[in-house]
Amino acid sequence: MTDSASPIKATKPLRKGALVRVNPEKYKNSLESLASDALPPDYIFDGPGELLAVKGDYGQVRWRRPVPDVWLRMDQLEAWTA
Repeated sequence: MTDSASPIKATKPLRKGALVRVNPEKYKNSLESLASDALPPDYIFDGPGELLAVKGDYGQVRWRRPVPDVWLRMDQLEAWTA
């Protein structure tokens, strides 16, 4: 039996070419955040970044800035909305 009034929505998996941003709550205290600067740049949370590749649990993101591409866990990324 399915409850059509359920507030939980199924999310589509992110694919190559998707515009994304980093979810601050999932990034905080992660292995990736501990291996990076103590204060991450705001643009990773504001987005958009483009998902260039997906390999296993990780995605390569390119930001619209002159900075290197980064690999982040897919569960830390979410679709960017304007």
